Amino acid sequence: MSPDLLIALVMLTNFTLVATSRINKAIQVAVAQGVILGLMPLAMGLGRHVHILAMAAAAIAVKGWFIPFLLRRALRHVKIHREVDPFIGYTASLLLCAAGTGLSLVLAHNLPLKPGATPAFLVPAALATLFTGFLLLVSRRKALTQVVGYLVLENGIYLFALLLVEDMPVLVETGILLDLFVGVFVMGIVINHIRTAFDSTDTRHLAELKD
Repeated sequence: MSPDLLIALVMLTNFTLVATSRINKAIQVAVAQGVILGLMPLAMGLGRHVHILAMAAAAIAVKGWFIPFLLRRALRHVKIHREVDPFIGYTASLLLCAAGTGLSLVLAHNLPLKPGATPAFLVPAALATLFTGFLLLVSRRKALTQVVGYLVLENGIYLFALLLVEDMPVLVETGILLDLFVGVFVMGIVINHIRTAFDSTDTRHLAELKD
């Protein structure tokens, strides 16, 4: 499979994530994005390296199964299915995502990268994915949707890591995945506290939580 096709799919998932109000669909799209990114090293012809194969398999397992399992379990407990009233509306979010993608293309064009070393749109896709994750984090009220934003943000970091994937020690990516685990677990605790105290997962209630 062509890496350019996978990059195009990543960009498509970014737009889908900011346009959907259904939390379960957002989780499904984030899963699809994680699996696509796990396949990216193989599409780039790096499958000859054992440590890269191990990294790709770990990324697919963590992003495509384990973390989504935790999120779906949390979704069943909170019984909230839609992001009803985000800080930034869905039309505005789409426009911001489009603007961020365009800006990513401009910024990537001005970065001093080695010609021909990576797929042409890898860096713009990484920047756009980072921006999309940040947009979800700051524009959504529900804690679960913000966790999805955190996952997307990490996906952008993962894309950047592919620039040096042949020289990057496995420990670097392992550290990123561990940070992702910690972030998801912390957000799970926060979700539980909000739901217990307020019967809601709206993060506006965080200001009212006491020890």
